[in-house]
Amino acid sequence: METGQVISTIQNGIATIEFYHPQSNSLPGAVLRKLAEEITQLGKNPEVKVMVLTSKGEKAFCAGASFDELISIQDKDTGKTFFSGFALVINAMRKAPQFILARCQGKVVGGGLGLASAADYAFATEAAQVKLSELALGIGPFVVGPAVERKVGTAAYSQLTINCTQWQSAQWAREKGLFSEVFATTVEMDKAIEVLANNLTNSSPEAMRLLKEIMWKGTENWDELLPERAAISGHLVLSDFTRKAIEKFKAATSKPSR
Repeated sequence: METGQVISTIQNGIATIEFYHPQSNSLPGAVLRKLAEEITQLGKNPEVKVMVLTSKGEKAFCAGASFDELISIQDKDTGKTFFSGFALVINAMRKAPQFILARCQGKVVGGGLGLASAADYAFATEAAQVKLSELALGIGPFVVGPAVERKVGTAAYSQLTINCTQWQSAQWAREKGLFSEVFATTVEMDKAIEVLANNLTNSSPEAMRLLKEIMWKGTENWDELLPERAAISGHLVLSDFTRKAIEKFKAATSKPSR
């Protein structure tokens, strides 16, 4: 549990994939790879008609990349390997023949925004503010960028990327197309997810597969593009700017509240 975990269950054709990390559901490399493996395997399971991607707890949906792992990177190859974890998850999500529903109960940051964007349909509560904070750390959202831009458009993606310290509301994200539906409470959100997921289990798997292929048309080069982007991030994460920025952020967040 302290290093994070990924658990998947299947019930009545609905596969639920839940990830967890004690640091606001951040994503170390091991969790990213496990997520990619689970999504890939569930995609091959004929019993699975639809997937729901969720995270544990009531607060943040995902805080993005693990700062502890970022600060431990010492060379470009290790950096590329870490950021390639996001590429593996996003590519697994787009290739899965089933529709993937995202459940965003709280804040969505950095790489977490990539996961929400790679979902085919995203639910959120009003607490699910979004932010792409990578530029503030000196790296930029190179790997998740294509998924975010595909979902919200170039203008909104540029706004998130450039104004990287500014939170945007869940309603803003819905207006831009990132979230499909936004609810006041998790209870309301979960009821809506249940309804849609059950409806999809009664739909034609072949029709859904073909529809998803059409919806993701134009991303066929992502198997090459996203790893290339991972190499850029793996290079930038070694800079003094990034290391100092991460240390500063960690120091600020570790101060006891008064």
